[in-house]
Order: sequence, then structure tokens, then C-alpha cells
Amino acid sequence: MIPLREIAFARSGDKGNSANIAVFARTPAAYGWLRANLTAGAVESYFKPLGVGTVVRHEVPNLDALNFILPGVLAGGGSRSLRIDSQGKALAMALLELAVDYPGGARPAEPKDPQ
Repeated sequence: MIPLREIAFARSGDKGNSANIAVFARTPAAYGWLRANLTAGAVESYFKPLGVGTVVRHEVPNLDALNFILPGVLAGGGSRSLRIDSQGKALAMALLELAVDYPGGARPAEPKDPQ
């Protein structure tokens, strides 16, 4: 088991009462693994303690990325929520701590520069 951050990086932000998290694979191989294993259900379960609704996942293959929409996770949004992170900026970092069972248990090698 390794933290998701070993094979991906991410960004998040608010959309009203919801947030989105874009997860970018560090390598093409990692993207293949993410597509097969980082499901909307897994992300929803991870954020269930924050009151998230049904998570939706969109694939962005040209960026080796997945984008997750987390409805209701911000407890009212930036102007209404009493949470410290009312705009969801830390959600990506939280997701990157998710323990995943990546084959080999280590970060994949970075692709070589074609120069």
C-alpha cells in the first residue's frame, strides 16, 4: 500500500456547495491504474464523513487525469460554511493521502525526456 500521491498529483476547488478534484497521473501506466481503480465510489466513501453526496467521475484522457465532482461536500459553500476549508482547497491534498494498493508498492518511474 502506498499513498495516492506517489502515483498522482491533484488540484481542487469550490463550485458553490460542491467541489471538484482533478487527479493527474504521474505516468501513463499510473493513469491506466487510476482509471481501473480510483472509482467514484472509492472517492465517495473516503469523503463520506464530510457529508458528500453521490460523487461523479469524468475521465480526461488527453491529460492522463480524472475529475471528480463532490456534491454537498462544502457544507454550504464559501459564503455560508463554517468549515475552515469552506472552498475545498485542501480536498485534493486529503485525497492524495488515500492508501492505494498499487502493483509493486512503489512509485512508477517518471517517463524519460525524449531529447
